[in-house]
Amino acid sequence: MTTNSHPNRNETSLSSRKLYRMIWRWHFYAGLLCIPFILTLAISGSIFLFKPQIENWIDQPFHALAVGATTSTPNQQIQAALDTLPGSRFVSYQLPKTPRHAVIIQLIERDIPWLVYINPYNLQVLKVIKKDSQFIELVRSFHGELLAGNTGSVLVELAGCWAIVLIVSGLYLWWPKQSHGLAGVFYPRVTKGKRLFWRDMHAVTGMWISTLALFLLITGLPWALVWGGAFKQVRGWLETPVEQDWTISRAQEHQHMRHQALDKVNLSPLLLASAEQLNLAPPATLSISDRQTQQWKLQSSHQNRMLRSNVWLDGIDGHIVKSENFSERKGIDKVIGIGISAHEGQLFGWFNQLLGLVTTSGLILMMASGFILWRRRKPRHSLGAPQAMPDSRAAKVILTTLVTMALLLPLLMISLIALWILERLVLTRIPQVRNWLGLTG
Repeated sequence: MTTNSHPNRNETSLSSRKLYRMIWRWHFYAGLLCIPFILTLAISGSIFLFKPQIENWIDQPFHALAVGATTSTPNQQIQAALDTLPGSRFVSYQLPKTPRHAVIIQLIERDIPWLVYINPYNLQVLKVIKKDSQFIELVRSFHGELLAGNTGSVLVELAGCWAIVLIVSGLYLWWPKQSHGLAGVFYPRVTKGKRLFWRDMHAVTGMWISTLALFLLITGLPWALVWGGAFKQVRGWLETPVEQDWTISRAQEHQHMRHQALDKVNLSPLLLASAEQLNLAPPATLSISDRQTQQWKLQSSHQNRMLRSNVWLDGIDGHIVKSENFSERKGIDKVIGIGISAHEGQLFGWFNQLLGLVTTSGLILMMASGFILWRRRKPRHSLGAPQAMPDSRAAKVILTTLVTMALLLPLLMISLIALWILERLVLTRIPQVRNWLGLTG
């Protein structure tokens, strides 16, 4: 009875090794694809976490104005901004946080959004800058689009999808198969040689930050061009109209600005005073909501979306027509809004920023240690991918997992189909390439 059980145990062990090797290969290829993109996202994301502090530091000179005896009217301030950029149109008026803050008026000129800083006491133009040229906006564009528009957005989303594969497969590889203590599982072994050190740094760091990293990747999907666009399309089938307080591309933002831009507006002091009394979470902006009735919309764009509110005001006397706060939004919008706020590090103060920084730092360490591991074991004349151990049962497990993930991530499915076609029709037919990649013919 005992002797008859040995073959079953051996067979199970062999099958487990084959599954492990196949997942290792997927992890390896996903890592090579993701390394440059994850480094890009981690570094730019680390900077963007501190957006409020960075913007406050850059705009500090415009937060210490001398308070004058009289204040110009809102229309005079808007006209001063329009005169600065002939041919421009008004988009929005940002309420100053304190009497010592400059007024920021957003204009659009030849489809380019501009910000004009105006001293409300003497109408002096303090600063004129393209909105997309601000440092933090460049970081945001680099983080989401690699400064390459929709093409860059698709590449970032594709890398994000494969990063999910990378983390899930990495957790399987990390999962202890035998009990040998906590070393190498929960903390790295630092005295067992360089190979184990770098292996542990890679695996242990990945284990500790995996949940946070997956959270960042998943909460970034609503902004993604393909996933976010598909999500909005599905919402459009289920509910009409669809109003989201997040956009999926810079082009969509510019389109929204063009739609609400006007050549002439009348922002009365009474309306402005009514808006200021509401004390919405800054930054709060006023823009035309209805051109026919000249109704205005006061909108809070605070990064903590739970603090956001929208108020529609009558354009004549400034009385409240209607209002909407975060608690009144639909459940899916609340979930996504909370996720976005946490993603940006603004949901629960400095500790949220710290968690984000720990996660991005961990991702950088994972990518660096993974690269070092690859370079240390890479043969001279091949890519160094783990050799395949073909097994139909293991392949079914991998395929089922990938298909399940691909159904939720359209871009992952497209890339899997493209890779399969490329491998079958091209790569496996060129012996030198096949051998270098470690593919089976």
